[in-house]
Amino acid sequence: MAIRLLVIEDDAEIADFISRGLREEGFLVEVAADGLSGWHALKAASWDVIVLDWWLPGQDGMTLLQRFRQVNQTTPVLFLTARDAVEQRVQGLNAGADDYLCKPFHFAEFVARVQALLRRRPSSIGTRLEYQDVAMDLKTQRVERAGQPLDLTAKEQALLLFFLRHPGEVLSRTRIYEHVWQESFDGLSNTLEVHVMELRRKLEAYGPRLIHTVRGRGYVFGEKT
Repeated sequence: MAIRLLVIEDDAEIADFISRGLREEGFLVEVAADGLSGWHALKAASWDVIVLDWWLPGQDGMTLLQRFRQVNQTTPVLFLTARDAVEQRVQGLNAGADDYLCKPFHFAEFVARVQALLRRRPSSIGTRLEYQDVAMDLKTQRVERAGQPLDLTAKEQALLLFFLRHPGEVLSRTRIYEHVWQESFDGLSNTLEVHVMELRRKLEAYGPRLIHTVRGRGYVFGEKT
């Protein structure tokens, strides 16, 4: 399952618990630890579900939700908070949340609520990504170029998925590494370069180069800018 979730949660222990569990369920997860970084993450990419805490440093979740709904009316938002009074739940739902879960919670219920949000909007979640002659089926995990299947490792597929979601955009090495490997990029490892080289090799077996190096900035997938 290649569904992308953004978790905006300032409690590092809770954020780690949620993100680890979601990744084990097969989701792609990014975490923001405060309102400002959460807002930047909301604007920087498209998400299938957003998990949003009420209490956040910098900008609280309610304000963040209201700002987000002004520019995005469709992405499901699950409010996750210790506030459990009925009037507060109503306030959150009226502000634009699609569901509400109070802390503490059972992870099984949390995942079930995320799945329910995904089912409510099937038309908003694409099952196939394409760019030129490259295609990825998110349900079957089949990847092909020019009609020819590509045998990719899990990391190569995650890397290609990230490129397919951002065609024509210059992506920094730090952003790519932290999204695909879910780890901080120290600038010394050549892991990313090795995987890009292998992914290029497999893609270029059936067509011209699509992953271009932008010196000093990162990589761009598609037409080089």
